Amino acid sequence: MAPMQIQISRRSEVPIRQQLADQIVFLIVTEKLKAGAVLPSVRELARRLKIHHNTVSHVYADLVRRTWLARRGNRLAVRAADELARLKRAEDLDQMINAVIRVAREGGYSLQALRERVRERLLAQPPDHILVVEQELGLRQLLEEEIGKAARWPVKGCSQEELGSNRGIAIGALVVAPQYSIAEIDALLPKDRPAIGIAYSAADEQVSVVQNLREPSVVAVASVSGVFLSTARGLLAPALERRHTLCEYRVPLEKPSALRAADLVFCDSIAFKQVHHPRSIAYRLVAPSSLEYVTTAMQSYQGA
Repeated sequence: MAPMQIQISRRSEVPIRQQLADQIVFLIVTEKLKAGAVLPSVRELARRLKIHHNTVSHVYADLVRRTWLARRGNRLAVRAADELARLKRAEDLDQMINAVIRVAREGGYSLQALRERVRERLLAQPPDHILVVEQELGLRQLLEEEIGKAARWPVKGCSQEELGSNRGIAIGALVVAPQYSIAEIDALLPKDRPAIGIAYSAADEQVSVVQNLREPSVVAVASVSGVFLSTARGLLAPALERRHTLCEYRVPLEKPSALRAADLVFCDSIAFKQVHHPRSIAYRLVAPSSLEYVTTAMQSYQGA
């Protein structure tokens, strides 16, 4: 049974459904809920969180509809390709190698350790740039920004639709995408170069900052991404409750002076460079381990 670190506040202005849904999704994208992890039953989670079981049922159904969760018998699990199962039913060698790479990563092995056994694949037509595939423009910009700073190779970006309509975009590229969309992206790529999944960073530090505020405060979130703002609303709700006020700002700001009233500003990596506030705190979207893995993958493909 997957551990679920979820906090629900009835005193928050954010609806309980949104708090629950946003926190489950965040647990998935930060890989605290792993692919294939089985979730508690509706009644079990409702009892644990002391909320009505219909609320949990509605949230689960919504996450199934949005393809975050999938049914496994009479239970729900995090939807993602089960690589071990894929390995067993692989129809050809390329599918098997794709599964082996991901299984090895989950087991703690580096690409360097696999290099000698899959050398021909890793070194064939080495990529000369990184291609970020993400549906929402704001998140895509953030991924490009953070990966570009961590890697020495050029970084470009596109949506899943753009890649589907013009697969030539991926020629010469190492494709990276959020872990939750890997299965769909891989279906658009050559078998000899699967996409690399990106995990997001946890937000424990940011939540802790809000919890430790001694006086009622105005807490602002500034981002280029609407998804980022919406997710932050659900994650911070239990810490904010009705004691603090949350303000959301889309960057670029229409009025730079709008943030003056805020006591604290959480910024994404792009907004952080544009927001000038004495108490601005940056949140790096991409987990450090994922940045390191992308760099290692590029080096391995090029035989560095």
